[in-house]
Amino acid sequence: MTKTIVMIHGMWGGGWYWENYQKYFEENGYRCFSPTLRYHDMDPKDTPDPRLGITSILDYAHDLEEFIRGLDEMPVLMGHSMGALLAQILSARGVAESLVLLTPASAGGINALKFSVIKSFWRILTTWGFWRMSHRPTFDEVVYSVLHRLPADERRAVYDRLVYESGRAAGEIGFWLLDPRGATRVDESKVTCPVLVVSGAEDRITPATVNRKVANKYKAVSTYKVFENHAHWVVGEPGWEDIAAYILDWLHKMSV
Repeated sequence: MTKTIVMIHGMWGGGWYWENYQKYFEENGYRCFSPTLRYHDMDPKDTPDPRLGITSILDYAHDLEEFIRGLDEMPVLMGHSMGALLAQILSARGVAESLVLLTPASAGGINALKFSVIKSFWRILTTWGFWRMSHRPTFDEVVYSVLHRLPADERRAVYDRLVYESGRAAGEIGFWLLDPRGATRVDESKVTCPVLVVSGAEDRITPATVNRKVANKYKAVSTYKVFENHAHWVVGEPGWEDIAAYILDWLHKMSV
């Protein structure tokens, strides 16, 4: 049984947003790592690294794979949103003991176009040249798409820590059909470890209906769980402890 978890953050984030989960799982005997993706270790008020805009999701995966292969045991990969897509990519490369996918972005080949998803990214994806630019959403955009189940008095504190994201990575996820490299495609036959897909019933940016498609992609090895009264920010919404406890129980069952 592995006792190592690598926690992979999503768009605009950093290792900081695993604080709740890292503390919880460390108190339950796990060794946890929460690396920050390339060019995300920055002050949100600063100008982003000019290379960020053209950074591919495969660049993120490369960095993470190097980190994981340097560990002394195969870890659980726990990813949130885009981080959960990275976990899927890495699992197909044989570097995961099991996968925990929290409100995951979907791999190429899955239709994720819902009204709420389009609304969440509309301004960014309708900006000409977005695929070679870095971007940061507005406060109102983040509240609509990610933080609407977080108490209003806590939203600004989270938003103020969000940084810029790669336009290229956003394009590879949202317009996978147009990507000749197929950066976000995952061969499900190579994902042979146990997979847990966790969804929030009120998620707008990665809706539960899309998350179910992710679980179905790995149906030979997957477990799918929807949490009512939760949306996308399952790492910090009220009741996150219930989700963490469910994951812990699932990990224990997978180790038997």
